Amino acid sequence: MLAVCDQWIPGTGTHTGTSRCWDWSEWDTMKLTKEQYIRYSRQMILPELQGAGQEKIFQAKVLLVGLGGLGSPQALYLAAAGVGTLGLLDGDRVDLTNLQRQVVHSTDDLGSPKVISARRRIHAINPEVEVRTHDERLTSENAIAILSDYDIIVDCTDNFPARYLMSDACVLLEKPLVHGAIYRFEGQATVFHPAREGPCYRCLFPVPPAPGMVPSCAESGVLGVLPGVVGSIQATEVTKLILGAGRPLIGRLLFCDLLSTQFQELTIRRDPNCPVCGEEPSIRGLIDYEEFCGLRGHEGEAALERPDLPHGLRVMELDQRMRAEEPTLFLDVREEWERSIYPFMDGIHIPYSRLHQEWKDLMPYKDREIVVCCLFGWRSREAARLLTGKGFRNVLNLEGGLEEWALYQEESIPKKST
Repeated sequence: MLAVCDQWIPGTGTHTGTSRCWDWSEWDTMKLTKEQYIRYSRQMILPELQGAGQEKIFQAKVLLVGLGGLGSPQALYLAAAGVGTLGLLDGDRVDLTNLQRQVVHSTDDLGSPKVISARRRIHAINPEVEVRTHDERLTSENAIAILSDYDIIVDCTDNFPARYLMSDACVLLEKPLVHGAIYRFEGQATVFHPAREGPCYRCLFPVPPAPGMVPSCAESGVLGVLPGVVGSIQATEVTKLILGAGRPLIGRLLFCDLLSTQFQELTIRRDPNCPVCGEEPSIRGLIDYEEFCGLRGHEGEAALERPDLPHGLRVMELDQRMRAEEPTLFLDVREEWERSIYPFMDGIHIPYSRLHQEWKDLMPYKDREIVVCCLFGWRSREAARLLTGKGFRNVLNLEGGLEEWALYQEESIPKKST
């Protein structure tokens, strides 16, 4: 095919520049409009793509499950590339903490459903894309019906039940699953596709981690540009699968560490004994993934059942205690710089980073009830576990942390009528 050139000469019907030129009459054979040729010219120049490849992109149907850090860059780049149908599945709303990394949303979108916010941005970039919104969580009841309508499924989630659910459903439907995950400064990406002799998610992780052992981004933090890097890698894998070009990450797990700027690749193989994609599968349908991952509860709010985890105190219970003026000793394990975010009631302050060395300072309070708190409730849970292991008899963790406490206080203030 003839390459798109750099300059358009008005009235001549041709491009000209350093590359060869073509006549616009050739467009008809490739079923593209003039505007499409101009919009997608820089990628159609690629020998691996050309007009036939662009047609494949137009015809592709891709589902993004999750519109957070990983889903955001993919929604933008896949829309810009001209993917014909983009499915957006996410039941969350945009909040202020999202905007540090979830670039598909803006300040004006605060409070909006993420699928609506992302749809607006996608259409602003490329109004030709058909956007299908699913303002809901993926469940065992709806997964097969939703995933069946798409060619490629992209895992942009941050929880294990959803990952196992998507993987099992994709195996049953023989669809590729483009996986990505992030943590602090590190990320990983791969393509699970047993239909092409690759492994599934269960081959890599046969058993889910114990509840509470893997913190979320809210609990551990994440470098804002990290999901942009990993999400762009996922979008690249999606594009390669659509085109049938290159070497997808099937059977390969790519790690990146942005703090040291290092990339590493590991070979992962299909497990012949896998209960889903193995030679004699024992799982032939979708199961209860909350139960499989050791979680139970509603809307993903997990109750932890491990006996070594401390008792939790919800913010509503704390509010009731404080209204009753019950004596409560608070241990704040936030770092010094965090304490200005949500000023809290008086108590003892020992940062979690120093608690392993300074826990003995709490020995005079060993027999008292201690409520441990941090910003999001994860470090305080680990701190409470540490103290319980040292013989403290009555340690409670403030579930959801001071962020949930501040939100509860804000929502509990009576609103003035207008």
